[in-house]
Amino acid sequence: MTVLVAYNVSPHGEAAVRTALAEAERRDLPLHVLVLDPRPADVPAPPELAELLAGAGAEPVVTSRDEHTEPADAILDAAEATGATLVVVGSRKRSSQGTFLMGTTTQRVLLDSPVPVLVVKDAYGV
Repeated sequence: MTVLVAYNVSPHGEAAVRTALAEAERRDLPLHVLVLDPRPADVPAPPELAELLAGAGAEPVVTSRDEHTEPADAILDAAEATGATLVVVGSRKRSSQGTFLMGTTTQRVLLDSPVPVLVVKDAYGV
């Protein structure tokens, strides 16, 4: 059982991590961070992520998406592999024409996830 957060270097990625940290603490569960920006296995997590996780109580597990795997598939696979009880994803602001639609990755995760999904706007704490 864990809280899984999908992260990329962006304001909505930061908001998702901050929310996931709070949810993991509230639920007393470990945090697993899936970095959506593909990176080689020997490359450490982005410095922006390391800064966000610096104050975390327990050390979160950080993995990266394989460059050949679609982001939604990577999130859904990680949710299953980690035994996630909650998936947290960020959502960026959309134009007025796009407000009724979410990104395809978010839509797929919402529709196909076997566990609850928390979608976080990119303005955290405002």
